[in-house]
Amino acid sequence: MIADINYQGKKYSIDLEKPLDISLPVQDKKDAATAWYCPPPVISPVMTEHFTGDVNQGGPVNFMNIFFNPHANGTHTECVGHISSEFVSINQVMKRFFFPAQLLSIKPEESDGDLIIRTSEIKAAFASGKNIESLLIRTLPNSGEKRTRQYSNSNPPYIEAEAMNWLYEQGVRHFMIDTPSVDKELDGGVLAAHHAFWNYPDNPRTDATITELIYVREEIKDGIYMLNLQMAAFENDAAPSKPTLYTLL
Repeated sequence: MIADINYQGKKYSIDLEKPLDISLPVQDKKDAATAWYCPPPVISPVMTEHFTGDVNQGGPVNFMNIFFNPHANGTHTECVGHISSEFVSINQVMKRFFFPAQLLSIKPEESDGDLIIRTSEIKAAFASGKNIESLLIRTLPNSGEKRTRQYSNSNPPYIEAEAMNWLYEQGVRHFMIDTPSVDKELDGGVLAAHHAFWNYPDNPRTDATITELIYVREEIKDGIYMLNLQMAAFENDAAPSKPTLYTLL
């Protein structure tokens, strides 16, 4: 099924039957990727005196409760409401779901025990003039172990605030990374990269998003794609999401 998307005077053709899923699911597994000192999700049947929510236990249907934290369990997309004193819902922020996107693989630079994604690395590879609305960063080295990594108290790679400010200036509205946060795990609550990208509090960008804990397989090559960014309809600062890339034909 071929779709043609016309955007800002340019036509993009994609095959909707060949999606490239780059999400980590919310799943009830002890080895599921987690962060921020939260436990793995718990998915369990509703059990009452009059009802059993599990077909294998004699119930008429499977009827599960799910307990999880969107920032800590699986791929999630967040808006400026994550750091603002005002309530901003990711469900209200998103009005469009297809965006020209660029995927970059970057090896973070070691500095005083930290792994930092530098502005210079992004500038050197960014596809200027290509209508890039979404930038995705795959950190190197990349392995399937990211699907099960326990990130808490591990000081994962992060991106310097200057880089996020530069992306804001380039018009990038949707940023994605395969770590739990664009900021350092323990930074005293500064969250400088979040503030820079959303230009908060000076002139907040309420239509911009950050997606964290993606996973981009090795066979998906760096380059320009069409991104479909879908998420659950949560009235919250963040929600589980399922970003999907489509190769341009």
